[in-house]
This record gives sequence, C-alpha cells and structure tokens, in this order.
Amino acid sequence: MMTQNTPAEVERAATDAAARGLNVEFLTREGSGRPTGADFDGAPIVKTIVVQRGDTFVFVLTPLDAQFNWARLRAHLGVNRLSLPDADAAFAATGYRRGTITPLGASTAWPVILDESLAGQDILLGAGAPGVGAKVSADDLVRVFSADVVDLADAPKPMV
Repeated sequence: MMTQNTPAEVERAATDAAARGLNVEFLTREGSGRPTGADFDGAPIVKTIVVQRGDTFVFVLTPLDAQFNWARLRAHLGVNRLSLPDADAAFAATGYRRGTITPLGASTAWPVILDESLAGQDILLGAGAPGVGAKVSADDLVRVFSADVVDLADAPKPMV
C-alpha cells in the first residue's frame, strides 16, 4: 500500500507493475544489513545485477546467496565480453542505486534474465529504495517482461 511517505522510487516501481498488470506486494523491513527471507514473509530474496553488454545492459536476477556463472551468461547472450558497470553507470542505466535495483520502473526497459532456480515461486526483488521489497510471482514477472529463464546460478559455496 502506497502512502504519502512512500519513496518516489517505490512509487515508480508500483506504477510500472500496475501498468504491466503485475500483482506486486510491497513489503518493508526494519533494521539494516543483509536481508533474509525471514525479513520478508519467507520469500526467496533475489539480487538484480545490471550487466553491461557493449552499449546496452541486461538485468540478471539470481538468488541473493548465489553467484551467477559468467560463462553461461555470455553463452546465452552470444557475446564474448560482459562487464559490471560502476555505481554511477548502473544508476544512469536504471534510475536506481545499487542494492535497490529492480526492473520494475527502471528508467530503461532492459532485457531481463531470471535464474531457473527461481521459477515457479514467489520471489522478493528490490523495489527502488532501501528496506523495501517487491514480492511477485517469478512466473508472472517472466511473462510481463518476456524474460529469459536460464540456468545461471552456481550453488552457494559452503562457509568454512
């Protein structure tokens, strides 16, 4: 539910979701530090990574605790070189600061790639502002963004 205290970035994400017919529940959490599923109704938390491909970008959505496999991403995109933009370039490409990036309401509708491990469940994305998450069906997100579903995430490495 949006209020007069809702950050403009979250309003932008909500407006975009509504325009796409995407059912999204915006959740907030108290505190700071790395979020956990317990902070947000137990939904798997997804990190949205902006990856630069030449002069364009793509959104890569993977589980928060996983790393994506660069070789599989390059193969899927049919390119030899990808990079991570710096914080200013990521902001210019999306309109969101790192840690809050979401394809919802982004300043440019870059292609979306979702890790296959997230399909078939509700997930929690960034919502444009710290401490706010967007809970959404991964399958609905794939549908409205015409996202590719790809095996990208490597299993998290055990802590030693």
